[in-house]
Amino acid sequence: MSTVTEAATIQIDRIAAETWRVPIEGTAPLIVHNFSEKSKRQMLETQQGKKKLKEIRDPQAEYEAAFYRIADPVSGEIRNGFPVTAFKAATTGAARFYDKSVSMTALRQFLFMRGILTDADPQQLVEIIGEPRMREDVVRLGGPSRSADLRYRPEFPQWSTVLEVTFVKSSISLGSVLSLVDAGGLGIGVGEWRPEKRGEFGTYRVAGEAVQVP
Repeated sequence: MSTVTEAATIQIDRIAAETWRVPIEGTAPLIVHNFSEKSKRQMLETQQGKKKLKEIRDPQAEYEAAFYRIADPVSGEIRNGFPVTAFKAATTGAARFYDKSVSMTALRQFLFMRGILTDADPQQLVEIIGEPRMREDVVRLGGPSRSADLRYRPEFPQWSTVLEVTFVKSSISLGSVLSLVDAGGLGIGVGEWRPEKRGEFGTYRVAGEAVQVP
């Protein structure tokens, strides 16, 4: 007499995730430096062996080109932004401030941040709220000569933004997420001359209550 063994049914539940809007405010000025279209063109021409033509410097144009821009698809209004990937890197990088049970690799897999993607810039940005001003800095170029050059970039003395964070509930709690965002703002930062790069700019903290996205 033959016996039929029924195979056990595999049941896989959907991953339980939540999305929260986390308000943050800068605790030090944010220095912005987007890689301009002019710089990309010059790099391509150098790689193609084309002769570089000397141009008259235009500080105002360099300053404007260093912004990250968000273009409203309806009104056409242009707003200032910053790559959301920088904030995720700071948040996951904050794992180094805790014990070894918190892994940066694991955090990248169950913690995500969303930004705004428009035709003005080919990457997801968060809107930066604040009034920018032009900043002039002397920088040292690479190479044996280490020659000096001037850079004209936007600086936001006071700034804030809202991060939209999605995380897997079974892997991390909301409180832990907020702690990591805060720690990343304190010890890593975003933008030029941030603490991660031996600077003191681009730091921030969680400011106010997080709000869950329905």
